[in-house]
Formats: sequence, C-alpha cells, structure tokens
Amino acid sequence: MSPRERPPVDLRSADGAPPTPDSPGTARSRFERFQRCSPGHPGALGRIVGIVNATPDSFSDGGRFLDAKRAVEQGLKLLAEGAEMLDVGGESTRPGARPVSEREELERVLPVLTGLAAETSAPLWIDTTKSGVAREALAAGASVVNDVSAARFDPAILTVAAEARAGVVLMHMQGEPRTMQARPVYDDVVRDVAASLEESARRAQDAGIDPERIAIDPGIGFGKTLEHNLTLLRELQELRRLGYPIVLGLSRKSFLGALTGCDEAAERDLETAVATGLVRGADYHRVHDASGVRRALAVAESLDPREAPTC
Repeated sequence: MSPRERPPVDLRSADGAPPTPDSPGTARSRFERFQRCSPGHPGALGRIVGIVNATPDSFSDGGRFLDAKRAVEQGLKLLAEGAEMLDVGGESTRPGARPVSEREELERVLPVLTGLAAETSAPLWIDTTKSGVAREALAAGASVVNDVSAARFDPAILTVAAEARAGVVLMHMQGEPRTMQARPVYDDVVRDVAASLEESARRAQDAGIDPERIAIDPGIGFGKTLEHNLTLLRELQELRRLGYPIVLGLSRKSFLGALTGCDEAAERDLETAVATGLVRGADYHRVHDASGVRRALAVAESLDPREAPTC
C-alpha cells in the first residue's frame, strides 16, 4: 500500500471510542486524541513516529533533508517502512545548537508540511517552541505541536494549540539546548521530571487544552547525564502514573553511543532498535529508522506481551 493510499490513523481513546473530526477533510480531522497503550492490542509496545529534520545541523542527519522535496520523500519512506505519523522540525535542538528565527524556521517546515499533507492522511506533528511557527504549521496540515520546552520558551504556544484543538507533546528539558548538558543535576531525576511534567500538563489544561490531547516526554538526552537517562528509562512506568501517554525519543542519542562506543549518530540505529524494544511504558516512539524499530517492537511484543502497555 502506498503512502497516499494509507487510511487515516485512527487515534482512538483508551475506551475504543472513535474520533469525532473537527471538520472532515481538514488537517485537524486527522487527530482527535492521544492513546495510552494497554496489553493485548496490536502495537502494544507503542506507535512509531518518523522524524523528518528539515535542518542543516541536526545531530543525526544534518542537512540531508533540508531540501523540501527530499524531506517529503523521506517522510513518505518512513510511513512506508512502518511509521504511523511524522514529526517535522526546522530547528535543531541538539546540545549547543544555535537558535533560528521564526521566519527561517517557517521557510524550512512549511513546504515540507504542505507537501506531506498533499500526499498522506497520516497525522503530522510540528516540532517547534515558537507559537508563530505552530500557528502556521497547524494551518498547513500539522495536527500536533511537539514542544521540547513544554511551552517555557513561548507560553502563547499553548493558546495556539488550544484554539486549533491540536494535540500537544510536552517535553522535559533542564535549561535550554545551548547549555543543557553543561552540568545537569537532580535531587531525584524520576520525581523531579515527573513533577515538572505534571506542572506543564496543568498549564496546558489551564490554557484550554483537553487532557486527552496532551502527551508527555521525559526528554531523554535533554539536560540529563547517562545515568539520568538510564534511570528514567528503567523507571518509565512511574511517569505513567501521571495519566498521560508517553512519547519517547531515544533515536540515535549520544547516551546510546556512550554505552557501545559508537561515536557516529547516524550509525546508532541498531542501538536504537534494541533500546526501544527493551523499554516498557512508552506509547509513541520518535525514530529516524522506522523499519528497524518496527521489527524490534514486533519481536519484543511477541516474546513478552505481558509487559506491554497498549493502544
């Protein structure tokens, strides 16, 4: 089945209720609510979100998909290989990354979003911390705002998402990209991250966002040491107590390289697949290699279905 022929992804609630489109045929009709995973359903170990970086300086594939046509092709390839949705970003958030202007970010992401929206009905996410970028991206076809700052950098992004009835992913990050890995310190990393995410979700609801349109992300590699990352992954089920679906981004991260000695980010797809298959508690996996992760999850689910959370 080609990406154009793929049926819309049915993001059903935990009780199985079908989504009610805001307006059939519009971008927002592609997304209704996030799902938490529960044992015994297909995709019990989480859904795959393909990463499309329209940036010149991404840590893993910087510059490869800066051209909009190539970025669209990459997105469609990820869908064909097993991703159910795509996350498009136009500003690198790697450690030490320089910020870009709103105009520059829009020039990078809008052609990609409009191109993808014309080719697939799969949900599209916009990875941004800027309310202006979020507003234009939602109008261009995105239906989820993925904010690595959890709206700390630009609180108006929550209002934009609420008005569009979009989903939001709120990620934990200590500090900001340029300095976050300088010296991250926590009293108790799991409790501290959980408390921060709970507060972020409360602010989102105060801004008018339906709780069923909120997901959280512990921010692996964002202001965390190797041990912080490993502790969060081992105890990810603790974050599920907050009651929100969990998005996880392990793909090609430096902590994986630290464990195996692989210095090249683009060569860490094997580590990514292994880690993703072992982790329990995530509902969505943001990845660069959809095929490898899809296969890893299929094997992991078959070997240990009892441990699965589900959709």
